[in-house]
Amino acid sequence: MPTRAAITAVHGYVPEFRLSNEVLETMVETSDEWITERTGIKERRIQTGRDQGISVMAIEAVNGLLKKRGIGAEEIDLLILATVTPDRVFPATANIVCDAIGATNAWGFDLGAACSGFLYALSTGAQFVETGKHKKVVIVGGDKMSSIIDYTDRSTCIIFGDGCGAVLLEPTEEPVGIYDSILRSDGSGCQYLNQKAGGSMRPPSERTLEAKEHYVFQEGKAVFKHAVTNMSEVSAAIMERNGLTANDIAWLVPHQANKRIIDATAQRMGLDESKVMVNIDKYGNTTSGTIPLCLWEWESKLNKGDNLILSAFGGGFTWGSIWLKWAY
Repeated sequence: MPTRAAITAVHGYVPEFRLSNEVLETMVETSDEWITERTGIKERRIQTGRDQGISVMAIEAVNGLLKKRGIGAEEIDLLILATVTPDRVFPATANIVCDAIGATNAWGFDLGAACSGFLYALSTGAQFVETGKHKKVVIVGGDKMSSIIDYTDRSTCIIFGDGCGAVLLEPTEEPVGIYDSILRSDGSGCQYLNQKAGGSMRPPSERTLEAKEHYVFQEGKAVFKHAVTNMSEVSAAIMERNGLTANDIAWLVPHQANKRIIDATAQRMGLDESKVMVNIDKYGNTTSGTIPLCLWEWESKLNKGDNLILSAFGGGFTWGSIWLKWAY
C-alpha cells in the first residue's frame, strides 16, 4: 500500500462575539430576510479586542488540536497557515504561531489562495507526508475577515466572518487519507474579487485610505456565476475521475460562501442535502476557515472510511476539490 497523508485530528476556534443580521440592519440598508434568502447567513463571529490578529485564533485552534491528539508541539515538523489576513505582511504568521505554541522543531509558512486556501495548503502539506519527508504536518485555515471589511458596504459586510480551524496530517498505510485532488487557478478573475491596495503595487497612502482600497472589493454577480460553475464542475470531476457515485459519498464539505452555491454543487454531484455540511448560517464566510470548521463541527458524525469531497472557490480565481477517506 502506498503511504498516504491522513487527517488524524481536527480542531476549530471561533470568537465569542456574534454579529447578527438584526444588528447589521442598523448599520447598512439591508434586512434579515434579504440576507438569509440570498446567502443563508444568520450571524457571523467577529474577533474583537486590541491587536488581535489571525494568530490569536490559530494558536487556539492548534493548541486544541495537539491536546486532542495527545502530542507535544515539539513533534510538529511543518505548519502551513492558509490565510489572506496575516498578522503582518512579514514575517509569516505561521512563524508567530509556531513560536507561541512551542513548535521549536517546525518550519512553517503562510499560503494565500483566498477561499481555496485550506485546500491548497492541505494538498501541499500532504505531499511532505506522502514522500516520507515529514511525519506530523499541521494545516491551519483561518481569516480575520472583519479586518478588511467595510461595514458601510452592504455587498460584502453581510457575508464575511472570523474563524479558524486546524488539522493534523500523519502517514498511514491503511486505505484511508487523501486519495486525490484537483486544484485550479485563473488570474483573469482578479478584477472581480480583490483587495486593491496594501501590497507592493499600491502601498498604503492617504489616497488609498480615502478611497477605501484596503477593504475587500467584490463584483458579486460575476463571482457568483464563476463560483457556481467551477465549484460544482471540479467536485463532479473528482468523482468521475475516481469512479465515485453519489452513493459512495458520505459527505460534501463545501466552502461556505453562499447557500445557493453549496446547493448547486451538491445538485451537480447528485447528493441529497442530508449529505452536505452547512454551517454558513452561524459563521458566514470565514474564507480559509470554512472547511476545517465544518470538519471540526461534524467530527463526531464522521466514521472511519467515510468518503469526503472537500470543495472550494475563491479569489484569484482559485478553486479545487479533494477526495479523502476519513481516518478515524
